[in-house]
Amino acid sequence: MKYTPHNYQEFATKQILDKPACALFLDLGMGKTVITLTAINELIHQTRRVLVIAPLRVAEDTWSKECEKWDHLKHLRVSKVLGPEKKRLEALKTKADIYIINRENVAWLVMHYGAKWPFDMVVIDELSSFKSSKSIRFKALRKVRPLIKWIVGLTGTPAPNGLLDLWPQMYLLDRGERLGKTLGGYRDRYFTPDQRNQEVIYSWKPKPNAEAAIYKKIADICVSMKAQDFLDMPDRINNYVRVTMSQKEKALYKQLEKDMLLPFKGGDIDATNAAVLSNKLLQMANGAVYDEFGAVRKIHRRKLNALEDLWESANGKPILIFYAFKHDRDRIKELFKNSRELKTSQDITEWNDGDIDVALAHPASAGHGLNLQAGGHIIIWYGIPWSLELYQQANGRLHRQGQNETVIVNHIVTDGTVDEDVISALDRKEAGQATLLRAVRARL
Repeated sequence: MKYTPHNYQEFATKQILDKPACALFLDLGMGKTVITLTAINELIHQTRRVLVIAPLRVAEDTWSKECEKWDHLKHLRVSKVLGPEKKRLEALKTKADIYIINRENVAWLVMHYGAKWPFDMVVIDELSSFKSSKSIRFKALRKVRPLIKWIVGLTGTPAPNGLLDLWPQMYLLDRGERLGKTLGGYRDRYFTPDQRNQEVIYSWKPKPNAEAAIYKKIADICVSMKAQDFLDMPDRINNYVRVTMSQKEKALYKQLEKDMLLPFKGGDIDATNAAVLSNKLLQMANGAVYDEFGAVRKIHRRKLNALEDLWESANGKPILIFYAFKHDRDRIKELFKNSRELKTSQDITEWNDGDIDVALAHPASAGHGLNLQAGGHIIIWYGIPWSLELYQQANGRLHRQGQNETVIVNHIVTDGTVDEDVISALDRKEAGQATLLRAVRARL
């Protein structure tokens, strides 16, 4: 297929060619893979080898398929450094232009090569997956960063939890030139303690005018593009379906919330800390919860009833359900006997062909690299995640260019529970990230 780029795609490719370190904050469906591959094709004679780091599903399919799809990229040789160690080593020995590895194996790759790092150019697909400076993958890539001549970061969600997420990502690009050499220094310059307990600080908030200062610092190497500015995007409707627990069910929820313990014959439900408690309360809001031995304790079926109503109101149109916990998936499968979890390429093909009426997916496994817009336009969030990145990426599977229908995103929310906190948190994160993206938006 002949590649005829949009003007924004030409602009983005030129950014990569002109700047040895840059980040493209591109919405889903804007062609970030072909944009980057086009730049790689131009630079290939200047590099020894190119490494692409991506989520596993994307590493398996997306990059190689894009090379096969476009005429000007078909000559590029791709080697997938995936699977067991023996297969990864064989892939590294294969002569290729581009080597693709999943992010979980970055530390292994760095350890394998050490100071003999052979990749002149590195592309990080989903740069925000390196947002933690404590992660093994960040520390590993940081070691070899001085040996990389060109580095490109791609993501649509650069600050999913706030501006503190930016420092590790920017450090991998410029080695601390813009936001400082250390996270502590960045934090001290631009943030002040927010929630704390004496000497223990739980969260930080930007100082006055800090946001504008941060955006100005990174604007020369970061470019943001929103799909609605350049593409014909489908409309989207957010729908919130509220359910209410009975007094007895509410009492159980409140008891666990207050005491961090809910006694059951044969196995208690207990929470050892606030994080575990939040997880247990999310499960209870969904209708079931794991006890101390891993058994499922069913509390209510309020969300299942709402899910059934939404399915009926779809009038036979396919629905895509995002679940949070395995017991959610199992109970939904029990309700819809013919439902199918989207796991394999064949599942995805059948969904897009209209052969699956009820599809299930976990946002962490379906959040990247899947084009599902041909199969339907109705999303139902049975369990809503705290992560803005997972939430936006999952919605983007259907809400993207090529979708011919208005996308309806249904959220089933249990009144008076942590579900409401999750919705509020996502709204705050989305507003903060939108400000960042506006600040570095491309002006073509």
